[in-house]
Amino acid sequence: MEKTYVMLKPDAVKRNLTGEIIKRIESKGLKIVNIKMMQLDEKILIEHYAHHASKPFFPEIVAFMTSGPVIPMIIEGEDAIKKVKMLIGPTKWFDAQPGSLRGDFASSVMENLVHCTDPADPEGTAEVEINRFFGENV
Repeated sequence: MEKTYVMLKPDAVKRNLTGEIIKRIESKGLKIVNIKMMQLDEKILIEHYAHHASKPFFPEIVAFMTSGPVIPMIIEGEDAIKKVKMLIGPTKWFDAQPGSLRGDFASSVMENLVHCTDPADPEGTAEVEINRFFGENV
């Protein structure tokens, strides 16, 4: 069984879409093996979004991601990373197909509801993100 990391962003929580998102994940035959709600701070965001930390829009990411609680989850299942990415859709909401979470609910590139493990580096990214948000003893 493959594990992956998913985080519902502040806009998903504020818009009361957490139940719908979880329902779609579970309906795809995936299992949530760990879930919690937390408030992020700049320190963890600098680590998590290190590839964006030097970019001019990084303060906007920090402001958005600290604007409310997030819901990190560990998802498990066969081909979990690919299935989750398919459910979520592309980062840019306007490229997302209807039926995907972003195609149905995202309102901007920043407020796109969900972060998930990058399918281009499934093993490394998933493990790193799970450890970052849940610790190494999960």
